Amino acid sequence: MTIEEQIASFRETYATVRAEIGRVMVGQDAIVEGTLVAILAGGHVLLEGVPGLGKTLLVRTLSEVLELSFSRVQFTPDLMPADILGTNLVMELPTGQREFQFQKGPIFANIVLADEINRATPKTQSAMLEAMQEKQVTAGGQIRPLPKPFFVLATQNPIDQEGTYPLPEAQLDRFFFKLVVGYPSREELTEVLNRTTEAPIDPPSKVLDGPGLTQLQRLVRDVPVATHVKDYAVRLVLATHPKTVTAASITNQYLRFGSSPRGAQVLILGAKVRALTAGRFNVSFDDIAGVATAALRHRLILNFEAEAEGITTDLVIDQILKDVPRDAGVLA
Repeated sequence: MTIEEQIASFRETYATVRAEIGRVMVGQDAIVEGTLVAILAGGHVLLEGVPGLGKTLLVRTLSEVLELSFSRVQFTPDLMPADILGTNLVMELPTGQREFQFQKGPIFANIVLADEINRATPKTQSAMLEAMQEKQVTAGGQIRPLPKPFFVLATQNPIDQEGTYPLPEAQLDRFFFKLVVGYPSREELTEVLNRTTEAPIDPPSKVLDGPGLTQLQRLVRDVPVATHVKDYAVRLVLATHPKTVTAASITNQYLRFGSSPRGAQVLILGAKVRALTAGRFNVSFDDIAGVATAALRHRLILNFEAEAEGITTDLVIDQILKDVPRDAGVLA
């Protein structure tokens, strides 16, 4: 299959997946697109929004469209690491003897919905770190690989902070994108009522399985990035580091810490997926800028002045995108 045929197949599959999700989800186009971009790039997603906006529905629908195993974990303050990873149980054999057998937890699935992830204690949240980064878990004294592909799609409520534990920066950094789910418009809310208070709609069709998704992910990695475009991503990330020669003016004013190198990796991979969905086998400056907010908003730490003035990381990123020139020459 030629490159042109692979790109055409990628676009067709992507459009079909979006169409099937659209049969269930109303609106939220940017959220659906961001989630698909992250999955095609092999990353995890943090969905933030108040209850009732369809975050869990999106994840469930995605698991139906993709022929992948799915599990849901409701995070609560009393949830323990073993409830996620699994544990050794004493099992009686047909011979009458007993032995320890490892019973896998819900983490052993292709798509894991971590619902209200910030309601669990840091001890339990830390159990997710190895799974998200290494695609494996250490349980029962053994390292156990997770199914491939593996994605964590987590949700959190930004308003109700009682009984919650903020995610540590190390865990936030493992999320490919942080997507903020907004309220539906008047027309969208009307359509939500039509779909949920009348006759049920047919479930979405299966579009893609694990091997097919893996093949698309390999194609993403093959997309070339010109040196000057890659340098733009590097300069964007360096511009988020306060008190450095590369810092943007708004960075020095409102940030305590900037993005990690993972932010630059996400900019490149997310831009590659955007290029393929547009039918191109090369990455543009617009592709980098188009994923910058979702890629960096959870990797920047605001200072006290920003919090006092109501400045958000989204605002800081918007200004950095304006301040950093797109083509400033290639570094020697």
